[in-house]
Amino acid sequence: MKILDRYILSTYLKTFFSVFTILMLIFILQSVWVYISELAGKDLEIEIILKFLIYVSPRIVVLVLPLTILLASIMVFGGFSENYEFAAMKSTGISLQRAMKSLSVFIVLLAVISFFFANSVIPFAEFNFYSLRRNIAKVKPAMAIAEGQFNQLNDINIKVAEKSGENGGFLKDVIIHQKKGNVRGNFTVIKANTGEFISDDTSDILQLVLFDGNYYDEIQDKDYTKRTKNRPQVKSTFDKYIINIDVSQFNNVDFENKENITKHTMLNVKDLKTAIDSLNTNRNNILETFSETMLKRTTYHNLKLNFKQNELDSITTTEAVDILKLYEERNSIQIIDLALNIIKKAKNDLTSKSKAMLNSLVNVNKHVVALHDKFALGLSCIILFFVGAPLGALIRKGGIGLPLIIAILIFLTYHFIGLFAKNSSEDSSVDPVLAAWLSSLILLPFSIYLTNRATKDRPLIDFDSVLIPLKQLVASKSDSEIFDSQQLTSEDTSELESFENEKLIDIVKNFRQFGLSLNYKQRALKILNSRGISELQLKMAGNLSNQKYENALRLYIDFKEHSKLALVLNILTILLGLGGFVLSNNGIPVIGKILSIIAVLSLLFFVVLFLKSTSNQSDFYKLLSIKFLTNSFVFIILGIPLFVLYRPFFIKKMKEDLLKIS
Repeated sequence: MKILDRYILSTYLKTFFSVFTILMLIFILQSVWVYISELAGKDLEIEIILKFLIYVSPRIVVLVLPLTILLASIMVFGGFSENYEFAAMKSTGISLQRAMKSLSVFIVLLAVISFFFANSVIPFAEFNFYSLRRNIAKVKPAMAIAEGQFNQLNDINIKVAEKSGENGGFLKDVIIHQKKGNVRGNFTVIKANTGEFISDDTSDILQLVLFDGNYYDEIQDKDYTKRTKNRPQVKSTFDKYIINIDVSQFNNVDFENKENITKHTMLNVKDLKTAIDSLNTNRNNILETFSETMLKRTTYHNLKLNFKQNELDSITTTEAVDILKLYEERNSIQIIDLALNIIKKAKNDLTSKSKAMLNSLVNVNKHVVALHDKFALGLSCIILFFVGAPLGALIRKGGIGLPLIIAILIFLTYHFIGLFAKNSSEDSSVDPVLAAWLSSLILLPFSIYLTNRATKDRPLIDFDSVLIPLKQLVASKSDSEIFDSQQLTSEDTSELESFENEKLIDIVKNFRQFGLSLNYKQRALKILNSRGISELQLKMAGNLSNQKYENALRLYIDFKEHSKLALVLNILTILLGLGGFVLSNNGIPVIGKILSIIAVLSLLFFVVLFLKSTSNQSDFYKLLSIKFLTNSFVFIILGIPLFVLYRPFFIKKMKEDLLKIS
């Protein structure tokens, strides 16, 4: 490995591991905050808490690793540019691509490792994390009860509105569904205003004491055929009601217990492929069985057997007839009733089955996304490197400040695109395969564009290629151009020849400030040359031109041109926006939407040109050493909506300031 490659790689690795460690600590602390309710107040051993943190860490790596690569790339390559290290490399013929060579090998290797990590470590950690959370929840029943939802404790299903007191032992607005042996269904309901858990360290029995409540019990006949919808009910009130709960299973929790739990996040590539095939096969079998069942329920075959068609005349058989007229009136009514009942039942069955099939589809799609996520992680690492490295070289800023802001913005965009796509893929609104790859595919052309711009040492965005043709459309000859086209009269020439050399030199240097045309300067140069004063002598003495004035004039002209085009786009935005709104609300939505889209594009170009003209102003007053508000954020915000008044005011002011240059 060459010295340069070793230097770049060592610099990157130092930054990479530093950023990775910091981000991991931040995200782990955030995870602890999320799961603090499951850990606090349960007298857990340090070993259990450490296991919890270890098992939660791999899922964090999926988020931290791409962000680390992006941020480290921007910081390192931005630092190289800021310290002119890239300039030194380019002077020796080393391009950006050559400088990225050693890091590219490292990133590809890291991408391969990330795949194996996602395929092996993360499923193992997810399985153990889920098991550990479930076992922790059993340590104290009161802590296992979450507010506002039903929670299972042995044979009771309990819901509380609010918990208070030490370890959440005091309950408010309690609702309990109590099971009876092996009987399916909740036929016993207990409601109480308040409740309290009372326990004894020496006993395995936990008392749930309820106060001021009601007891409801639906009486079930042993004979299933005699059960009706209007079941008899027993209702009673109580001031105090005690339920004993056996907590021996809670107090002897095995934190190493791992039952057969299967979730898509706990499976590797091989298991996911098997699960997807099984789920799809099962789903297809259910659909096929259901379709056959629905066909049988139509009683189509019974219709032929039970109902005899009327004889029709041969003349009318070719004409359209009401199908019910083929049967007797009595049979027609029976057919209608039968059809209505079948349709009603079929509708109910379809509604119920559609929900079940949607759930199965969501499950399948989650497995598909999980499968492709393992491969997409590696690709995202490579793409984000080729986004961050050239971006750092272009912004020419190292450190942690600006690179961190840029990295967070890019990563949040990348992350939320992927998140929205995956959520949409659950019901197949977006293809699940595409959802897993979408964020990486969107960033891919961006990475190619940035690498190309950085390699060719071009700015991040070249607005001039778009703005110059637009400026030419609205450009007009400046006052100076029109004035310079005028020819000198013989009286003007005679007047110039009568001037002393000092006066002629002053005219050559400051002819614009005197309100003279370029022809005056050229004539004065000829007269001075005939008197033995050449242009070279004037240039060496700094008298050939007023450089400060010329630079200020150029900025003034740029401001006029940019602001003129911005004004045109501003007016165009207003007209197109109003036109789009009117058409969209008057029955012509297609044209209205087209005009609205053009208005938005016009607005974007207006903002770019406004900022460009503001930059011209800022440079103008910096050159004149005059403090101005062009860098004020408030000034810029107010300038955008008031641009129609903004432009003529500052053209006049800048022209006045231009004449003050000495």
